[in-house]
Order: sequence, then C-alpha cells, then structure tokens
Amino acid sequence: MLTDKELDTTLAVRGRGVTKYFGDVVALDGVDLDVATGQIHGLVGPNGAGKTTLLGIMLGLALADKGTLEVLGQPAGRALQVPDGVAGFIDGPGVYPSLTARRNLAELARLRGYGAKADIDDALAQVGLADVAGDKVRGFSLGLRQRIGLAVALLIRPRLLVLDEPSNGLDPAGRRHVHEVLRRLAADGTAVLLSSHQMDDLAALCSEVTIVAAGRVVFSGPLSKLADESRPVDYRLRTSDPATARHIGDRTPGVTVQPAAMASPDPDTLVIRANVPAVDALIPKLLGAGVAVRELTPVTSPLESAFLALTEPSEQPEETR
Repeated sequence: MLTDKELDTTLAVRGRGVTKYFGDVVALDGVDLDVATGQIHGLVGPNGAGKTTLLGIMLGLALADKGTLEVLGQPAGRALQVPDGVAGFIDGPGVYPSLTARRNLAELARLRGYGAKADIDDALAQVGLADVAGDKVRGFSLGLRQRIGLAVALLIRPRLLVLDEPSNGLDPAGRRHVHEVLRRLAADGTAVLLSSHQMDDLAALCSEVTIVAAGRVVFSGPLSKLADESRPVDYRLRTSDPATARHIGDRTPGVTVQPAAMASPDPDTLVIRANVPAVDALIPKLLGAGVAVRELTPVTSPLESAFLALTEPSEQPEETR
C-alpha cells in the first residue's frame, strides 16, 4: 500500500478544505479536490457554484482564505502568479485581434518567456489551425479563438492543463481536434482539469468528475460510480408495437411510461423513466411478447441526470428537510 507521501506524488492537484470568501458571500466552502497525473478530470456545477473561483486559485489569479491547495507539489495561490508547469485559461483566451494566429502565439510566447523553446507551428497544427495560421484573429469565430487559447497552453508542454469551457463555439471538427489533443496530453502524463457544461464532452473524456454546488463538493469520483448513484434516466424506446410496449412497461416494477403528450412525435416511440435494473427487466418481457426493440437511448446522459439530481434544490417542504 502506498504511503501518504508516495500517494501525493501521483497527484497533480491536491486540495483540502479550500475556502474563499467575497465579502459575505462564500464562494468555496471547504472544497477537497484530487486530480491525478495523466488524468482528465471534470469539474461540473451550476452557474455560481464556485468552479471559476477554484480554477482562478489554481492558476494563481486569487488566494484561498482557508485550506490548502497544492499544484504539482507546490502550494498554489501564494504569489498570485501561474505556477511553473501549469497552463490554461478562464472565461476564454486573451488574444490580439489585429494579429494573425501565428503572431499571437509568438507574442504570447515572448511575453511569457518561452522564447525559442516555443514550437508555434506545431502547437497550431495540433489544434487544427495550421491552415489559418496567417489569418488575423479579428475574423475568427469563438470556436477558433478557443483553439488558439489551447495552442498557447501547449507552448509550455504543461504538466497540468486547466481549461474553462474549452468547447464553447466549437463545431464537430474543432471538438474532435480538442478531444484528440487532450487525450494525447493525458496519455503522455499531463493532468487535465476540465470545467464544462457540455456533459457529452465530459462523459467522453473524463475518467473522474467532481460536482460542486453552492461552493461545496457534492460528488467526486469515477463516472461509473456517479452513474450507479444517479436517479432513474429517461429513455426513448422505439418498438414495433408501441401499444403492447406501453402495456408491458406500465406493469414492470421501476418503469414509468410517460404520458403521450410528453413522448416523442414519432408514434412508434415511447419515453420511459427507469434505472438500469428496471430496463434490464423490461427488455426480455418485450422480446418475449414478440415486440421488437428498435431503439433504446437515454434522453439525457447518466452524467447529466446525476448532475441534475445532485444540484437541483430539494422540492420537499421546508419543515421536512
């Protein structure tokens, strides 16, 4: 078994009790966070949950009022500067609109002291911007600017990459480029902390997620564990005989068939709400009755369902809470 000291060497980020106040507002309330080297870790939460504040402390943009936060083995947030080996951006990358993409990277490399070590063309190629490297950024879409921000981060070959909504404005091709870059970085040992509202991106990329709500961690761990703990999921169920499927679904424990008004416009498709064991029980019953199952897909992903379950306010009356 690893000792605490040995275990810490496998962590790029180790936070314990991180707390931050803005006047009377508690932005972070005793947050614990572990991000392993070589891991893409998702940070999820509603607007105002404290995600940006936590990322800002990690990038040296703010100081924690209580608790400890170690980044790459060093205390973070003391000198109000980006720790060595850390790269990333919050609220979108800062770029010079009048300069080309290549010149933007060159100027930022010079300002940050990367100098000749910076392989600008390689960074642009990695994020799929080689063909527009000579174009001025003024005409770039939000998605292209996001990719410039990622290219800037790649210049220092980071050991920890911190990204806030990197998929904003990306088309499918741009998203694929970004996903490929992040997976390659993680495979090479870089830790990636990814804050996003794009649940599909997080489900595709992350091995673990931390969910925060009102400044507190409400879940942290593997995606598989999160899915097991989530509420039942809504599924689209398309069959050869929707009337019989509805009849069987109504009589299967744990399955709720939504009213026709809430279902798909496709008359062959029902919307059911069930957890995985209930779905596993339903399918054999349908097949046994001669009903062909043509589609069974979640309306929302397990991650999104769990996110809503963990972060939505309770609907219970005040006196029963």
